[in-house]
Formats: sequence, C-alpha cells, structure tokens
Amino acid sequence: MGIGLSIITGVLNIPNFAHGALFALGAYFLFTLIQLLGNFWLALLLAPLGVGVIGIVIEYCGIRPLYRAGHDYQLLLTFGLSLIVTEGIIIVWSPVGMSQLPPPILRGGVDLGITIYPRYRLFVMAAAALLVLGAWLFLERTRYGAIMRAGIEDKEMVSLLGIDIHRLFTAAFALGCVLAGIAGALTAPIRGLNPWMGVDMLGIAFVVVALAGLGNLLGSIVAGLLVGVAQSLVALVWPEASVAVIFGVMTVVLLVRPQGLFGIR
Repeated sequence: MGIGLSIITGVLNIPNFAHGALFALGAYFLFTLIQLLGNFWLALLLAPLGVGVIGIVIEYCGIRPLYRAGHDYQLLLTFGLSLIVTEGIIIVWSPVGMSQLPPPILRGGVDLGITIYPRYRLFVMAAAALLVLGAWLFLERTRYGAIMRAGIEDKEMVSLLGIDIHRLFTAAFALGCVLAGIAGALTAPIRGLNPWMGVDMLGIAFVVVALAGLGNLLGSIVAGLLVGVAQSLVALVWPEASVAVIFGVMTVVLLVRPQGLFGIR
C-alpha cells in the first residue's frame, strides 16, 4: 500500500487521500467475488483490477480536469472521494463488519519449531515480497517503468520528449490503486472487513511515504519494513502503544532527516 501511495505521490505530486478507501474497496470486492465465483484465487486476481479500473475513472474524470487548478483542489477532491467511497461501501454492503476466511489450503498453522505460525500470514508475507519484487522489476527493468521514474524526477522533460504525460499520470494512478486493492484483499482474512478499515491504514501508508522521502520507491520498501518491525516489537510488550510508535518513529527520523531516509528534495 505504501509503494502504491509513493508512486501516486511521486508522479502526480499529490497525496491521495482516497487511498485508504480504495484499500477497503479491494477487500469488499474480494468478499463479493468470492460469494459470486466461489474461488478465492480468482477473486484475489480480479478484485485489485476492479479497484484499478475505478482509479482510472477517478484520474480521468476527476483529477485530470484539475491539473491546472492547483494542488489544493486535487487534495480536496481526493479527500471528498474518500468520504464518497466509504459511504458507498456502507450503502452497498452495510455498516456492519464482516469476516472472510482464507482458502482451505491456507487455514491453520505451520510448526516452525519455535512457534506455530498462521499459514495465511506466511502466504501474505510471501505475496508481499513477490509484489515488491514485481513492482521493482517493472519500475527498474521496463521501458514504461523508466518513463514513470523519469516522470517522478522531471515531468516537464518527459513531456518535451514527446511522451503523453497525461497517459503517464493515468497509468501511475491506476497502478497505485491496484496495489492498494491488493493490500486490502490480502488483509481481509486477517483483519476482517468494515467500511472504515482504510482509515488507519492510510495513516500508516503516509508515514511510510514520509519516512521514505516523497516518491522514493526503494525508501518505501525500507520504511515499510521499519514501521512493521517497530509496531510488532512494541505490540509484544505494550499493545496499546503499537500504533503510536509508528508516528514516534516518523517523528524521530524526520527530526534527523527532514527529507526522509532516501529523499533528496
């Protein structure tokens, strides 16, 4: 989720306040598709794509007309969209929380010798690693990934090279939304579903982006691991402070490096 938010922030130069709502939408799409198709794996594939399609519509119909109006209007739009999507979830699926079981093959635990660890959480760890690797290979080893990285550094130069910058914006926003949808779908069997499930995750994702340095993708990976480990270790001894420690880590890092761990601007 942090990588997706970093891509959007880096390329479009706006923080996407609707990212948390799209995260929740990915979870609800997964739940609905499982009910319709009866196949967890197919639902896991289709749910993020559905979120990506909604992201394309949001960028093309909402954000694109406001590029010349300034960032304030874009910020207000994404904030308003987060409220609209959340209320839409309440209307369609009701405000009552729901649960989603993992597929049968991923239920139960695995004996690691020192502890019994949930099989589904191991799957999520492996899936997250593959997603990070896939995002890195796309951005570092493909032509369009190079264009996207160039767009983060200098949009005007990319435009002068004859590349349709608006198409780049749409692709970056859609990719960020797909990653948010994947995160929501993978989280659903662990945390359950409720319309406001993206609110806390959005705060954590912004911490990751700030720690990384705005738009820095490698930094997002490191910052995500740092935040996750810090939260888990504190939860072992002081569960009530497990969320507060995330913002504590961000405060300490930004006091030392205001531009973030890997930021240069």
